[in-house]
Amino acid sequence: MSGDVHFSCQCGMVTGALTRAGPQSGDHVVCHCTDCQKFASVLGAETRIFGAFRGTALYQGRCAAMSISTGKDKLACLHLTEKPTLRWYAACCNTPMFNTYANSRVPYITTLLANCIPDEVEQHIGPALGHLFLPSEAKAKAEFVSMSFAHLMRRFFIRMIKDLMAGDRKKSVLFDPLTLEPITQPHRLPLPRRLLRD
Repeated sequence: MSGDVHFSCQCGMVTGALTRAGPQSGDHVVCHCTDCQKFASVLGAETRIFGAFRGTALYQGRCAAMSISTGKDKLACLHLTEKPTLRWYAACCNTPMFNTYANSRVPYITTLLANCIPDEVEQHIGPALGHLFLPSEAKAKAEFVSMSFAHLMRRFFIRMIKDLMAGDRKKSVLFDPLTLEPITQPHRLPLPRRLLRD
């Protein structure tokens, strides 16, 4: 079932692939947290990113199992809050792309699936395991399966140990292999004027 899942920013300058993506090597979830919603909203990407109840479809996979084919120099990242989460986007068109830890010492890459080819997501990754931080009005609907953040972290911990033991945290395309720091300098809100839309 696993296979490559290709992604692209809205304007097509940033392209790449999740390699050997599948339910055995990562987790497909939908997150409804305020930070994910703010990430898309501040970049003016709500229509592209949000699903039902402002959910963001995500695939949390192995840190070395992602490649950038074009536009690596167009990637930028920001901290929305004081938390160590980095939010990556394509600066060419303000497309939200990935979430990572502040550096590669904690190895993970979460990809926003709205930027991926839908048929490849369906074929290789499959349906979402569940929804994180579901709003109360969605919990009553049978089609939404709630998933706790603790449950997701337990699944992630296994992959993290594998990446640490294999040295794969040094193979992330978003971080320098020697310093484990991001390849571009993060910034914090308030955003530069070029990111704000009227």
